[in-house]
Amino acid sequence: MTAVVPASVVRAVWLVWALIAWSGLIALLTVVFDDRLVSTWAKGNPTAAPILKERGLDGLKESSINIPHFAAVAIVLFVVFAALAGVLVAFFRAGHRWARVVLTATVVLMAFSTLVGIRRDLPALFVVLSMGALLLSVALLVMLWHRDTSAFLRAALPPPPEPASHPE
Repeated sequence: MTAVVPASVVRAVWLVWALIAWSGLIALLTVVFDDRLVSTWAKGNPTAAPILKERGLDGLKESSINIPHFAAVAIVLFVVFAALAGVLVAFFRAGHRWARVVLTATVVLMAFSTLVGIRRDLPALFVVLSMGALLLSVALLVMLWHRDTSAFLRAALPPPPEPASHPE
């Protein structure tokens, strides 16, 4: 007999997929707007700012300054997050309690890094996208720890077997 999957679990699974898709959108837009992100970074960097002001973005790219590779980092982060979350959601959906804990830790770490990123002087588009990711994260955490989800996970897997007793 298969346990009935509560709406909170279904919503949690959909929110994981939505967060993966949202992260993919952010990674894609990071690639598209890479020059804008580099310019924003350079304006806040005391070494890069004068070069950007005097010689522009091309002059900055030709200089000896190590410019952050925002697009590469965003793509790697997205691939790792998508792979990890995709595997974890399968285990979570199958009723493995530990998957909820690891999903929670993953989402909390992603939310923390998002908050750190928002504190930087980002273009408005990325602030809005980051706020959307935070809202999805909060909604996911609520669904992961909903009482119906907890009941589903308790019922999904049988309790561990008791140790065998040895006759004396």
